Amino acid sequence: MNFLLFTLLSLGTATAADPNSPHPHKGVSERFHNPKPTNLNATEKAQLLRGEAVRRQVRSDGGGRGIAIMDIAAPPEKIWEVIVDYKGYPNWIDDLESTKIYGGDKAAGYKVQFELSVFGMEVIYFIDHDFSPAKGAMTWQLDYSRESDIDDSTGYWLVYPAPDHPGHSRLEYSVDLRLKGWIPGIVENMLAKKGLTLATSWVKKQSE
Repeated sequence: MNFLLFTLLSLGTATAADPNSPHPHKGVSERFHNPKPTNLNATEKAQLLRGEAVRRQVRSDGGGRGIAIMDIAAPPEKIWEVIVDYKGYPNWIDDLESTKIYGGDKAAGYKVQFELSVFGMEVIYFIDHDFSPAKGAMTWQLDYSRESDIDDSTGYWLVYPAPDHPGHSRLEYSVDLRLKGWIPGIVENMLAKKGLTLATSWVKKQSE
């Protein structure tokens, strides 16, 4: 999710995040509870075998959801170790100044504060993760008990053995992101062309 924010923040205006005040609403983005593997066509399957990422978009009222899929030469447990290593994120992701775990646990999912610095602007947001190792999935949404500098964000990570690609795991990442004051058409274009691919590439690099 973080790189999408980096590329899109210039389209919105951040306000002062406040961990002591609730978010203005309890959620406007689509929520995910039991994500399933995406059905791929022959062209997309060939892309994954070549080591390329597959990207898709789904437009919705007031926003949009992106999906990125990539095959990684590592077992699922290694990939999950990378995804839940929030302390390592600032070392791997540009412009991410800091992360702070303030609740939850590793088994069920952490609550994490993310702080970005983009074009001299600090952006803070709070994410509540729900980890389901048995399902190979992690979903997230804003922690609506705290006010974030983004309007809303929900999404999921999904990791499972890659069909027809021995020795690889398939990573799926999907996010529904809403910025304060964004322009939907431009956001959609940037999601498709850049943000989604880079959102999964850092996981691939660290896992392999």
